[in-house]
Amino acid sequence: MAIDSGSTAFIIVCAALVNFMTPGLAFFYGGLVRQQNVLTIIMQNFVAMGLVTMIWVVWGFSLCFGKSGKMFGSPATYAMLSNIEDLDGEIPGLAFALFQGMFAVIAPALMTGAFADRMMFAPYLIFIAAWVHLVYFPFCHSVWGGGFLAEWGVLDFAGGIVVHISAGFSALAAVMAMPHRKKIEAELDTDPHNIPFVALGTGMLWFGWFGFNAGSALGTADDAAAAAANAGINTEISASCALFAWMVIEWLHKGKPTLVGACVGAIAGLATITPAAGFVRPWAAMIIGLLSAPWCYGLVELVKDKLVIDDALDVFAVHGMGGFLGTLCIGIFADENVGGIKASGELFGKQFAAAVGTAAYAYAVGFALVKVIEKFMKIIPPQHALELGLDASIHGERAYKDTSQNGGKTAVESTPGSSRSSTMTRSQSRETRADDAKKEKLITEKEPRNAESRSAFATIRGGGSAR
Repeated sequence: MAIDSGSTAFIIVCAALVNFMTPGLAFFYGGLVRQQNVLTIIMQNFVAMGLVTMIWVVWGFSLCFGKSGKMFGSPATYAMLSNIEDLDGEIPGLAFALFQGMFAVIAPALMTGAFADRMMFAPYLIFIAAWVHLVYFPFCHSVWGGGFLAEWGVLDFAGGIVVHISAGFSALAAVMAMPHRKKIEAELDTDPHNIPFVALGTGMLWFGWFGFNAGSALGTADDAAAAAANAGINTEISASCALFAWMVIEWLHKGKPTLVGACVGAIAGLATITPAAGFVRPWAAMIIGLLSAPWCYGLVELVKDKLVIDDALDVFAVHGMGGFLGTLCIGIFADENVGGIKASGELFGKQFAAAVGTAAYAYAVGFALVKVIEKFMKIIPPQHALELGLDASIHGERAYKDTSQNGGKTAVESTPGSSRSSTMTRSQSRETRADDAKKEKLITEKEPRNAESRSAFATIRGGGSAR
């Protein structure tokens, strides 16, 4: 098949959009955690871009799309992205590898929200490196690479099984294998530290999700153009409906509509439509979005309040079960005139079996990985690291200075609309800066020739956490 320049440009742009989602996820999660741990979870997301991409180039792409071995492709087929020009399609093999690699990056990053605040950095690197080999690559090949699920007729347009169910259920397993944060921390604060970060991250994810779903049509020529357009509009519809429905549910249930709730609702709608985006009509996307809100909201409440499972940022309920619901919806709403697939009882049964099987396997591997890694190194940070904050204790950095009004106690405790409280805070900040200046001057006077002391003080002052 001849290479189509329009399709090639489209896929490269979509790859960039999906790549943009990982920093978006970092901001989304970063705003939801405590301020002393925000850099840790952002780092966990960013490092996935480095580590997984290297694995992808060496043999990851080949394990997913190489000569079929039912669950894995041959690692030799496209090792180091060699012979990739042999791929037949309307886009170059390298463009296809670029696009698919972005999915491999964000899948393990999704899990970081579940075990936020309680995994050391080295064990995390080992965990995601092992996870992509044992979970992501097998399901990517099985569904998209011509493996056994594809041969059986299981459908997944953009990652309900491959990304969301696999990551969501492995995330659940990881938190089940680790102690609840209440057992390792005397005082557990679960309030978001920076809600604007959450909104920013949601916007970035939503923006990138158009590349995630529409790009999965893999082109713009002939039928692919219609599939891309369909997936794009369905993405917007489902996210919008879920956002509004979640807001209403939360308003009725808790008395107030929150921005955080609206953002989580949008993500639930996006995750749920993903597997069905190119197979259903817009009216079905509206139903899927409206269903995803009570489905995921109810599961969040069940997991947190009834089962007391410490899935910190609701990865299982939103991504795992959202992807599960969307996978089943293919068997209910698929339209033959949209994606060439017609809904049926047989298709529903296959989708259900594949979703359950993926969930069980991903859970088992996720749980086993944590337990095995735990045998060789400490996964849970020591008590002093938890008290200091993971940013400072693991990475030697702090997100905010002492004088920063970033969402710390001074900002939170200020009464909305109160000029007195904000004036006091500014005054306190000026006093703090003045005290720091006096201390620095005193050190300078005592040690005029000791530039190292002055440098050390500046480092400490610049790295203090907001109080």
